[in-house]
Parts: sequence; C-alpha cells; structure tokens
Amino acid sequence: MSSLRICLSLALWMGLTACASLLPRGSTENLSGFTSFEAARSAIEQVKPYETTTDQLKGLGFDLQASANVRQIPYPEVIARLAPNPSVPLAMLDPGIRDRIEARQACRAYEFTWGRQSSQREGSFWADFLNFRRRTEISGWRFQGLVVVRDGVVLFRNYGGEPQIKQTERQSNPLGPLQPAGEAAGALITR
Repeated sequence: MSSLRICLSLALWMGLTACASLLPRGSTENLSGFTSFEAARSAIEQVKPYETTTDQLKGLGFDLQASANVRQIPYPEVIARLAPNPSVPLAMLDPGIRDRIEARQACRAYEFTWGRQSSQREGSFWADFLNFRRRTEISGWRFQGLVVVRDGVVLFRNYGGEPQIKQTERQSNPLGPLQPAGEAAGALITR
C-alpha cells in the first residue's frame, strides 16, 4: 500500500510539473525573404534613389509584383504620408518626394510589411487555466519599407519598424473563472 501511495504521489508531482508545457503558444509571420529586421534594413539601404532599377530592387528582395505582404499605396495616401503639411514649400522636400508629387499618377509607391512575432504563456498552468493569472511573453521584429518608383527607377525609399519586440502582457482576475460573470453583472447594474 505504501508503494502505491509513493507511485501515485510521484505521478501527481510529475504531472503538475509538466503542466507548464500545456500553456498556449503562438506565432505570427508576415512572410518575406528576410530573417531579421537587420537583414531587411541592410537590403533597403542598398537601394539608391535615381539609380536602382526595379530589376535590381527585385534582386535585393523587394519584388514589386511577387513579394508577399507588399501593398501598392494610392496617390492621395502617399501625399498624406510624405507631405502631410501643406505649409512646407515643395522645394524643401526630398527630391524623390517632390518628383513623386509632381508626377502624380505616373509614379507608384509600394509598402513592404514583414516580420515575425511569437507569444508564449508563462507561469502556473492552474492559475492560467482557471483564469486567475496570465502572463504572455511576446518577442519578434517588424519591418516596413516604402519604395517610390517611376519608369522602372526608384525615386525614393524609406524604412522603419521595430528591430526587437519584447513585451510582457499580464492579466490578473481575482474572481478567476467567475470574472466574466462578475463583469457582465457589473455592466447590467450600470445600465
């Protein structure tokens, strides 16, 4: 009988310590040919306005037609982004932006949005499962590149994003599994 208790205790202990592996994990990926923000940044910095052609752009990993997660930006949105303040004289703008504005529909602007993000719940399985306490660790990177093209030549390029995403989301529910019911009752009372 004593050995049965020891075996059951051991099995229970092993089950509880392995519960952390039961917590949810997830990931999001905006597909690209780049494995990091730095790789995408390095590639777009090789693009030289008024020199780089669309074929060369494609060779750098920025295929205007076949790349995933590329968006063609309409003319009014480009103007709102690149020249948001009408009081700034045209002569004060970057030459590529100025030529883009003057060319109107003869130019095309493309936005590349790439990245990877993963999330992993941490902490006690039971506190998470019973909705008392949840902690999620989020990591990854996000890149946005803007390229303006006219007649097969790049006029302007710019980039931004988040080279390193590190976030922690915490949620605490004192009522645990009853928390949603308490919130619903509170909403009914305040009506």
